[in-house]
Amino acid sequence: MSQKPFWVLAFSVVGVSFAGPLVRLSAADPVAIAVWRLGFSLVIVAGLLLVTGEWREWRQLTRGELGLAIAGGVSLGLHFWAWNASIHLTTIAASVTLVNLQPAVVAAISAIALKEAPSRKQATGIAVAILGAAIIAAPDLAAGFRRGNAPLFGNLLATSAAITAAIYYTIGRRLRRYLGVWSYVGIVYAVAFLALTAIAILVGIHLSPQPGREIALFVGLAVGPMLLGHTGMNWALKFLPAYVVNLTVLGEPIGATLLGALIPGIRQIPSVTTLIGGATVLTGVIIAAQNATRRSTVNV
Repeated sequence: MSQKPFWVLAFSVVGVSFAGPLVRLSAADPVAIAVWRLGFSLVIVAGLLLVTGEWREWRQLTRGELGLAIAGGVSLGLHFWAWNASIHLTTIAASVTLVNLQPAVVAAISAIALKEAPSRKQATGIAVAILGAAIIAAPDLAAGFRRGNAPLFGNLLATSAAITAAIYYTIGRRLRRYLGVWSYVGIVYAVAFLALTAIAILVGIHLSPQPGREIALFVGLAVGPMLLGHTGMNWALKFLPAYVVNLTVLGEPIGATLLGALIPGIRQIPSVTTLIGGATVLTGVIIAAQNATRRSTVNV
C-alpha cells in the first residue's frame, strides 16, 4: 500500500486546522460564511472538472447514486451551518474537538453500511481519542450545564455537526469507489451550496455585498480548509476506509488551538486541560493509525 494517501491526509489536517480560526475572525452570519466558502470552492472545482473531463462521469450515475450524492451534499451543508454557528458560541478548542468526534459515528455506520469495521486496536485508538476530546470540551460543558449559557449550545451544535459530517464522509467512501474526486465533490459542494443559499433566502440572511476583509476570509476558507482539507480527504476515501480518513482529522483540534493562540485577532491561549486533552487525542490517533494500511481496500 502506497503512503501517498497518508501524506495527502497530513496536508489535509493542516488545511482544516485553519477553518476554526478563520471562521472565528469572520463577522458574517454562519450560513453566509458557508455559502461564500462553497461558492469560491466551486469556481475552482468547475475549472478542474473542465480540464480533467471528469464531469463526463456524471452520465454513468444511477438514480440511487445521484440520490446518495445529493444526501451527502445536504449533510455537508448542515454540517457547515451548525459548526460555523458553534464557533461563535464556544471556544475554538471545544468546537473543533467535538466536531471531530466523527470517527466514532463513521466507524459505526461503516461497519453496518460498508462492511468496514475497525480492528480492536483501531477501536481502542478511537476511544482514547474521544476521551481526549471530552477532556478538552469538559470546562465548557460543565459551565453550560451550570448556567445554561452559550457554550453549552455551541457544544451541542458542534456535536450535531459531527454527525452530519460522518454521514457525508461515509457516503463519500461509497461513491468515491467509482467517481473521480472532482466529479464527486462537484456534485456534493454544489448541492451544499444550493441548500445553504435556499436557507439564507428563506430566513432572510444577508449574503452580499460583503466587506473586502470578509471576502479575503472566505477565499482563505475555500483554498485551505475546503480544497486542501475536505477535497484531500475526499481523494483519500478511494484508498482508505472512511473511519481511517476521519480519524486523521482528530489532529485538527491541536492545529486549530495553536493557531487560535497565535493569531492576534483571537489570542485564545489553551488551558492545561486543553493541552492534556490534545495529547490524549494525539495518542489515540497514533494507536488507531497503526496497521491501517492493512485494512485498505484499494492500492494507489
